[in-house]
This record gives sequence, C-alpha cells and structure tokens, in this order.
Amino acid sequence: MTDPLFPRFGRESRAGEVLFREGESGAEMFVIQSGLVRISKCVAGRERSLATLGRGEFIGEMAILNEKPRTATATVLEDAKLLVIGAKTLEMMISTNSEIALRLIKKLARRLDAADELVQILLNPDPEARVMLGLKRHAEAFGEDTASGVKVHLSAEGLAQEVGSELAHVHDVLRRLTRLRIASEEEEGGAIVVADVGRLLEFLEFLEEPRPSGVA
Repeated sequence: MTDPLFPRFGRESRAGEVLFREGESGAEMFVIQSGLVRISKCVAGRERSLATLGRGEFIGEMAILNEKPRTATATVLEDAKLLVIGAKTLEMMISTNSEIALRLIKKLARRLDAADELVQILLNPDPEARVMLGLKRHAEAFGEDTASGVKVHLSAEGLAQEVGSELAHVHDVLRRLTRLRIASEEEEGGAIVVADVGRLLEFLEFLEEPRPSGVA
C-alpha cells in the first residue's frame, strides 16, 4: 500500500546514488519506505561502514536538527523509495505530533548507543570477537525481525570492513555460528540472519570466560 505522504514528499532513488556526503551542509532528512541505504564515514583516511538501514529508518536528521555539516555519507544500496522532509516540515511534525517526536528521540538514543558500542568493538584486540560483537551490534540496533530471526542487512565483506577484521575471520565465525544454528548468511542479497540473538550473546559470554591454565 502506498504511503499517503509519498505523493507529496516521495522520491525514488536508484542503487549507487549518493543522497548526501560527509561534510556537506544539509537542509533535509530522509525516511526509508523501501530499499536499503548504507551509512559510512571516513576514519583515518579510509571509508568505514557504520550501518545499513532499511524500511522505517530515517537518515540525515542531525544536519537539520543542529544545523551542522553532515557527519556521514549516505549511499543507496538497493533501489529505494524515500520521503524527503525539510527542516520546517520536520519542526511542524514534531510540534504537532508527540508520537513522531518520541520516535525520533528513541532512534537518536539508539544510534548514539550503537556508535559508542562500535568504538568499544574496534578497541577489542581479538579479530573474531570483533566480528561477533559487530554482528550483535547490528542485530540489536538495526536488525529487521523476520520469521527466521533478526535479519542484518550487512554482507560478510561489509562486516569485515566495519570491525577491522580480515574477511577470512568473518567467514570462520559465520561457519561456526551456522554449525551452532545461531546465525547464517543468506545465499542472495548479502544479508546475515541471526536466528537467536540471546544465544549469540551467550556464546560471546562463553568465549570471554577465563579458562583454567593449560585448558584451550
């Protein structure tokens, strides 16, 4: 069903289109109606993926809330339908609809937590632990609930880039999680499905438990 707001605010964007770039000024935000958008940031001269967002998520709001340059780059990964909301329209929506204001606050808080968590992940010296922690972060902050579990719109390559681990480590971890029926890669679409986030957390805790001397 078409969103009643789409005729007024809607826009269709093709895969590969850059919605905005880090450092640019911004006067509008986007609400994703369908498709996928990758958020990335330049860190130490290298582009690093921060999140892949899908239906119901919004992006670009910080530039119009604090009137500062864009803090990241947004690139369409999969053909998307978007609502484009300007600063004055957003202000009106927030002032007249408390539910919209509450949703915005909750999402901003969740993203701040996810950003802090990514910093902690990158400080972890164990590359395989970084992979599992990164997968947990995405499942909790950006995952999509499906019949088979929480779908994370992130490929093995994207996960490796994000947490600073070799691709081989990502594949090793995913094979192990698949054997344990905790998570698995989708054959098409470049996504990972976490069947049970609770079991993923338990497995992480088990791996982090100190072992008696001489025990592998």
